[in-house]
Amino acid sequence: MPGIHKPTACARRAAVTRGSGVFLAAAAILASSGVAATPPEPVPTVYVAHVDALIHPVSAEYMVETMTRADAGGAALVVFVLETPGGLVDSTRTIVTRMLSARTPIAVFVAPSGARAASAGFLLTLAADVAAMAPGTHIGAAHPVSGQGEKLDETMAAKIASDVAAYARTLASGRHRNVEWAEQAVRQSRAFTESEALAATPPLIDLVASDVPDLLKKLDGREIRRFDGTLRTLHTTGARIVTIDMTFRQRVLGTLAHPNIAYILLSLGVLGLTIELWSPGAILPGVVGGICLLLAFFTFQVLPVNYAGVLLILFGLILLVLEIKVTSYGVLALGGIVSLLLGSMVLIDAPAPELRVSLMLIVPVVLALSAILLFLVRLAIVSQRRQAVTGMAGMLAETARVLTDIPAGGEGRVAMHGELWTARSAEALTAGETVRVSGVDGLVLTVRRHSASEEPRS
Repeated sequence: MPGIHKPTACARRAAVTRGSGVFLAAAAILASSGVAATPPEPVPTVYVAHVDALIHPVSAEYMVETMTRADAGGAALVVFVLETPGGLVDSTRTIVTRMLSARTPIAVFVAPSGARAASAGFLLTLAADVAAMAPGTHIGAAHPVSGQGEKLDETMAAKIASDVAAYARTLASGRHRNVEWAEQAVRQSRAFTESEALAATPPLIDLVASDVPDLLKKLDGREIRRFDGTLRTLHTTGARIVTIDMTFRQRVLGTLAHPNIAYILLSLGVLGLTIELWSPGAILPGVVGGICLLLAFFTFQVLPVNYAGVLLILFGLILLVLEIKVTSYGVLALGGIVSLLLGSMVLIDAPAPELRVSLMLIVPVVLALSAILLFLVRLAIVSQRRQAVTGMAGMLAETARVLTDIPAGGEGRVAMHGELWTARSAEALTAGETVRVSGVDGLVLTVRRHSASEEPRS
């Protein structure tokens, strides 16, 4: 149409070129002004788990699950705040094996001030990528002992100590820590304060920190060498701290998994079922005893139970119960108490004193349990010796009143307990006399004259 001019192809290309130039110029200005187009780096995440318990299967499960979650979540670091008197070697090896294979760096922090990481805790500290301690803490004293703490023969003691010492040397060497002191902690039961461990050459630990934030601050930018030899630089500035708590099941098991509590549950369970057997229908003792026994057996799954101890306890209970059936003049009862005592002492097969049943608990529990069972046995014996009060046997020696004259060798009528009975007597009796039943033959009573010197039956 007239007056309307369409742009030529050259004009269109010129316009596109000018637009591209403007865009490039704007991008150059933004770049020169410091405005970055790349997204911000993600905030590092640090998992923190508090282990204030004996090292047993429950705490091992908790620590292994924490490391697994950290690996799956891509955490920058896992910090185990450790305070333990020691624990089981098998559980310790389980934790250490998972530590050495974890993708996430592991830090063991012995804290708070006044805490210790002895025995198994010392091995866990050696195995960590980062070993740290709070002021006023100590580690070491990792010499192995037998399951019940008794003195071993020289050959066996040397074998056990050599095995654990070699394990400690392996961990210390792999982490470039003081191998000599690690072995001394096992063979000589040496313990070290945080300043001694840090000042050793080479050191036993990497640093001393007051708390977890201080630890993360000191670890930021630190290069660590993993157990496989690879290097990793830690970035913990502004890290998001995620506290990993035990599950409800682990908390319950961790509470019940104390040897003293397990032993009390076992004792209450046995006592409750025994009372229920002596008094059928009481219900409450049986229910409580059954629950306590189930909890005790559930707890024994995570404790190193010596089943010889369980058998000794059961044998002792059987001996105490047999006291009611066999005249032993106390020999069975004494044997039962001794069996209970020995079984209780060897019930838990653990090296650490904290993992064994306390003797201060065993003695009063055994004495109390024995006294209660013997009291029940005495009640049963007394009840067996008492004269029957029901049925035909319960009518013997009861008194009756003569209603009609009874000739010698003849029969008559008597009243007893509001009932009329036919009675016979070897001697002549007159109406109104008081007689005593000496026999029952079907529905006929045999009676005799009641003597005033005879005590009335209670």
